Amino acid sequence: MNVPPPLASPSVPPASAWVGYACLAPLGLGLAAIVLGGDPALRELAQRSTLAWGASLLTFTGAVHAGLMFGGRLAMSPQHVSGALLPAVAATVAVLVGGQRGLALLVVGFGLFWLYEHRVLGGELSPDYLVLRRHLSIVACGVLALAMLASDAAGLT
Repeated sequence: MNVPPPLASPSVPPASAWVGYACLAPLGLGLAAIVLGGDPALRELAQRSTLAWGASLLTFTGAVHAGLMFGGRLAMSPQHVSGALLPAVAATVAVLVGGQRGLALLVVGFGLFWLYEHRVLGGELSPDYLVLRRHLSIVACGVLALAMLASDAAGLT
């Protein structure tokens, strides 16, 4: 049975939407481990894992835009190149900073990239893609922010 994921559309293949949502699952698992992990070492590992996965996802959002440029779907302009590379820079800094501050930086990074996609590239990208990206960004930001709050409650820095 081929059931389309929520918010799938004709211009965004259902498999792409499913993969997008599935990529958020490790963030949820990390949050759950921070909240439910009894051992402080397990909670710290969960926080670091959530941070690392979130950084990977943020880097991937820029890589998608690099692929669009290489494929000729976006112009190879300084603005587009910067938009494709800056998520990786922000993700790297977040990992280096670590902890709650790193998680907060990822939230800011996802939020700023969402603004870039919608405000700067809105006319160049499919409206259906932008809807999917908005929902993926909201979930990523929400889970990362909750992981940051849970880290604080668990006594992690």
